[in-house]
Amino acid sequence: MGEEIFEKIYQARSAEAQREIYDTWSETYDADVKAQGYATPARMAAALAGVMERYDAPILDFGCGTGLSGAALAGVGFTVIDGVDISEGMMASAGARGVYRDLRVIPVGEPFSVAPGTYGAIAAVGVIGSGAAPLSVLDDLAACLASGGYLTFSFNDHTLEDPAYEAWVRGEVDAGRMGLRHRDYDAHLTGLDMKSAVYILEKS
Repeated sequence: MGEEIFEKIYQARSAEAQREIYDTWSETYDADVKAQGYATPARMAAALAGVMERYDAPILDFGCGTGLSGAALAGVGFTVIDGVDISEGMMASAGARGVYRDLRVIPVGEPFSVAPGTYGAIAAVGVIGSGAAPLSVLDDLAACLASGGYLTFSFNDHTLEDPAYEAWVRGEVDAGRMGLRHRDYDAHLTGLDMKSAVYILEKS
C-alpha cells in the first residue's frame, strides 16, 4: 500500500473504523511504514532509556499495533513489556515478535485502567491524535501511573496542527501534575516528509 493508506487512517472518524483499517492493514503494516522511514518508535525508546533508571521496570506499550514500539523498547534494553491494542490482527503480529510479557486486546469503546504503580512507564507512540485515539486517553493513562512514573507519547504533524494537544502538555506541567523530562521534534515518516514530537512526562 502507498500513501493512500496513511491518509485513510488519518481521516478515520471512529475507533471502530480505525480498528477495521488496522485489522486489514496488519499483514503489510511493517513493510509499509518501514518503506516510509518510520522513525518515532526508536526515538521514543532512546529517550525513555535516557531517563529511566531501571530497565526491568514494567512498561506498557499502549496501542502497540504490530509491536514496533515494543521491539524498539526491547532493543535499548527494557525487559518487561506488556502491550494492549484494539486490533486483533495487529496483535497477532506483535505476539510473533517475542518481546512482550503479556498482550491484551481492548474492546473498542471500553475505557482502559490499571492500578497506579503497575507500570513504571506507559508508552503511547503514534496513538493519540488525528485519526487515532482522543486526547482524553492521555488523562486515562496518566491516572494509571504512580508518582515518579513516566508517560511517553508522540504527536505527528497532523496532530500538532491542533493547538489543543500541546496545550494539554502545558496544562499538566503548569498545574504541577506532570514534569516535562523530554521533548524533541524530529523524523516520523521520512518518506512522507512528516515529523513528530516525542514527549516524556514524569508524574508528580
